[in-house]
Amino acid sequence: MSEDPRVLLERLRAEAEGRVRATAATLDELMHDREGSNDDDEHDPEGVTLSSEWSRLTGLAEAAAVELQQVDDALARLDAGTYGVCANCGNPIPAGRLEVRPFAEYCVACAEKLGR
Repeated sequence: MSEDPRVLLERLRAEAEGRVRATAATLDELMHDREGSNDDDEHDPEGVTLSSEWSRLTGLAEAAAVELQQVDDALARLDAGTYGVCANCGNPIPAGRLEVRPFAEYCVACAEKLGR
């Protein structure tokens, strides 16, 4: 791994945390815009409906929260001394996999077996 794992994971954590905050703020803004409005946005020919935007933002918020949890879990494994060790078979996770997926919990063979 070319970058120190802790530095990389903490950078990824900050990025994911920023996305969580940003999507939460945008969702709050959308809720505020929607309050007191009984417009029929589903039939508005101009742009995306509020429902569609809500759905999109919710998906982005959930994805960011999942990534944040994965990074936190990887940091916990780093602190425990088990980072880079497959949680299923106990073999080392290849450096190439960790470069592509720094929060990987399983080696490639186990990830394929487990469908992850």
